[in-house]
Amino acid sequence: MRHTIHIRPATVSDVPLIHHLAGATWEPTYSSILSPEQIAYMFGEIYSEAALVRQLQEGQTFLLFYVEEEPVGFAAYSVKDAAAAVYKLNKIYLLPQMQGKGYGKTLLEAVEKEVKSLGAALLDLNVNRHNNAKQFYERCGYREHLQEDIPIGPYWMNDYVMRKAL
Repeated sequence: MRHTIHIRPATVSDVPLIHHLAGATWEPTYSSILSPEQIAYMFGEIYSEAALVRQLQEGQTFLLFYVEEEPVGFAAYSVKDAAAAVYKLNKIYLLPQMQGKGYGKTLLEAVEKEVKSLGAALLDLNVNRHNNAKQFYERCGYREHLQEDIPIGPYWMNDYVMRKAL
């Protein structure tokens, strides 16, 4: 059975929905690689409603992903280096029960199409060095570009920066 999908840009009025979706995806995504304290701290820093409003105001574009009219995920992107035509995929999450169905690839391709239409030549993303999602990104054509360690409060994000030419 083919499901109806819909992707739309989010607005500030969607912040409570994004916060809810993030709450349902973050702990299952990171519980095997980050401590509960780090998950709670980072979630508060990145996904509080005030933080999400700030991200929208600072230029991140959020896309909401629906299956059969139910919101099941989101992605966010922004300009990383305008002069070099590099954009960054800041976030992409699907509810755990929606993973493994091809929806992540559909949402990622929607971001790629959108940023390419805005002039992007490259799309970067960060993935934790212990996150199995790295293999998903590789299957979608992303390659390891570099490694970086990012301080977030008292914690560190140990990431690969992956890149794809569009």
